[in-house]
Amino acid sequence: MRKAALLPILVVVSVLAVGVIAETQPTKIPRIGYLTAGSLSAQSARIKAFRQGLREFGYVEGKNIVIEWRSAEGKLNRLPALAAELVRLRVDVIVTAGPIPTRSAKEATVAIPIVMTQDTDPVGNGFVASLARPGGNITGLATLRPELSGKQLELLKEIIPKLSRVAVFGTSIFPGNTQSLKETELAAGAFGVKLQYLDVLDPKDIETAFRAASKGRAEAVLMMVTGGIAGSQRRQVAELAVKSQLPAIYRSREDVEAGGLMTYGVNVNDLDRRAATYVDKILKGAKPADLPVEQPTKFEFVINLKAAKQIGLTIPPNVLVRADRVIR
Repeated sequence: MRKAALLPILVVVSVLAVGVIAETQPTKIPRIGYLTAGSLSAQSARIKAFRQGLREFGYVEGKNIVIEWRSAEGKLNRLPALAAELVRLRVDVIVTAGPIPTRSAKEATVAIPIVMTQDTDPVGNGFVASLARPGGNITGLATLRPELSGKQLELLKEIIPKLSRVAVFGTSIFPGNTQSLKETELAAGAFGVKLQYLDVLDPKDIETAFRAASKGRAEAVLMMVTGGIAGSQRRQVAELAVKSQLPAIYRSREDVEAGGLMTYGVNVNDLDRRAATYVDKILKGAKPADLPVEQPTKFEFVINLKAAKQIGLTIPPNVLVRADRVIR
């Protein structure tokens, strides 16, 4: 057979061979790392929201995406090692559930994209150059939480008109704590409220803080405790607030569902759901440096009337009517 006649046959055979090889090549399944300071059980609502967000883009864990869950279980000193482990696994994206995990991930890699599910001050914390143009390997969502402290104090003042002394439970090592405290002090000045700051760095500090608040004649508590401590000790904090007969306003809905009095703040579950948008864009080729940091669009005000009854507190009708949810 002449070479000219053989050429079309060889081309067809080559094309078919390439097709067979392509079909037998396994499709690479994206691998995501999820890094959190708190326990996974304490973060269950947020994790559920993140999975929901992924499903909206067609990702199903165990089917076409793998998620490496890493939790420090409230032990912040474990985060650097966990972040390094995710880097060794060569995950495609690292999703971080708060500023402290973000810091650990940032120190572990400058190459792997990092998506923040929430951060109080991404620019001030040195994670991004600006909200509009992050400029590095980190992007995601900001919480604007420092600006909410004024509203929280206002709600406490409405419930307790003669309020004059408030204990603020915070975590000084947490990024954004200083800014939150500054905003709280400004609001306190406007409402004529004196603040007593109490640092909570470890679960054992919680009971000590409540004793100090009672000794300092606090009439209410503003909970700014963050990191793994906040998530793992919700029930204990709520019980100690009742025992101390102190009205408290918390960071999240989960705190109130665990027995706390009330919360006003960012709907963090919605932020976790929206974090999936960033994951999808990055897996499809977008660079974190080009994805602007977004801010909250959903806020929530939740009141627990059971907790109010336990401390003998009556919630005024004009406050109650504004709640997004009332636990009775």
